[in-house]
Amino acid sequence: MSPIALGSRVTIGDVAFLAKVSKTTVSHVLSGNRPVSKGTKERVEEAIRALGYRPHRVARSLRTKTSHLVALVIPDIANPFYPVVARGVEDGLAGAGYRAIICNTDRHPEREVEFLQEMADRGADGIVLDSYTLTAERIASVIPPTIPVMRIGPSMPGERGYDTVHADDEHGARDATEHLLRGSGSRTAMIQGPPGAGSLRNAGYFHALADAHVPVDPTLVVSGGWTRPGGHDAMEWLLDLREPPTGVFCANDLMALGALDAARERGIAVPAELRIVGFDDIEAAATSVPALTTISNPAYEIGLLAGIMLGERMRREHTGPSRGVVLPCRLVRRVSA
Repeated sequence: MSPIALGSRVTIGDVAFLAKVSKTTVSHVLSGNRPVSKGTKERVEEAIRALGYRPHRVARSLRTKTSHLVALVIPDIANPFYPVVARGVEDGLAGAGYRAIICNTDRHPEREVEFLQEMADRGADGIVLDSYTLTAERIASVIPPTIPVMRIGPSMPGERGYDTVHADDEHGARDATEHLLRGSGSRTAMIQGPPGAGSLRNAGYFHALADAHVPVDPTLVVSGGWTRPGGHDAMEWLLDLREPPTGVFCANDLMALGALDAARERGIAVPAELRIVGFDDIEAAATSVPALTTISNPAYEIGLLAGIMLGERMRREHTGPSRGVVLPCRLVRRVSA
C-alpha cells in the first residue's frame, strides 16, 4: 500500500495503488461515465471503503463545471410549511447527487437578492425560490441564464420565463370562505398575509363574497403578517369592532392558530360564537384546541415536483418553454368551523 501520512487526505492515487489499477480507472468508477469490468469495479469500491476515500468536491466541480449544490431560498424556515417543502425538494433531487442549501430570507427582498447573488457566485447548479417580491426581470439581473430557477408559488401577473409549482390557492381560499359564509353569515372576515403577498388567496376570499352577493366590508380585512403573533393581533383588532365577525378565514394556519389564541383569551367559544378556518394544514392544525378546519396545501408534493422539474432543467432533459403546475387543495373539516 502506498504510504499515507497521518492526518493527510486520502487521494485517488492511494485508491488506485491499493486496487492495483490506474487513477483513470478509479475516475471511471467514480463518475460512471465509462464502462469498467465488474471485478475491477469491485476492487476499486473495496479500496475506497478500506481507505475511507471521499472525492474532493471542489476539484470535481472544477473538472465537471458542476457543484451539485441547489439553493432553496425561502421566506421563513420557522413556518412548518417550509421544512416539509424542503424534504420534498431533497427527495425530488434524490439519486442525482445534489445537495440542497437552505437560505432563510425573513421575507426581506434585499436578502433574497443577496442569497441569489451568493449562490450564483458559489456556482449553484439550480435554485428553488419562494418570493412574492422578485420579478423575473430582477431575478434575471442577478442569476445568469445558465442557472435554472424553479419558483414555488405563482408567477407574477404577465410574467414568464421560469418553471413554477404551487397549490390552487384561489380555489382553496374560495372554498374556505364559502364554508364560513354558509355557517357564519355575512360577517366573515379575512386575516391576510403581508401587503402584496398571497394575492390568489385574497382573490379567492373576495370572489366568494361576490358569488354570495355579500358586499366587501374593508374593516373585516386585516393583515396578520403570516405569523402566529400577527394572527393574534389581527384577531384582537377584529374582536374590538362594534360588530365583530362571526367567521374568519386566515390565509395561513399560523395566523389561524394566533386567532384561536386571541379568541380563547377573550372567552369566545369556537366554533359556537366564532368560526375560524386556516390554510396549509400544517401538523399543528390537527392538534390545536379546538382542532383547526383548514385548506390542505400539498407542501411535500410541491417540493417534490420542484426538485424533479429543476433536476430536469439542470440535466438539460427539458430545455423547452417554462412550465407551470397547479396542484389541487381541499377543505379539511375539523372542529373550529
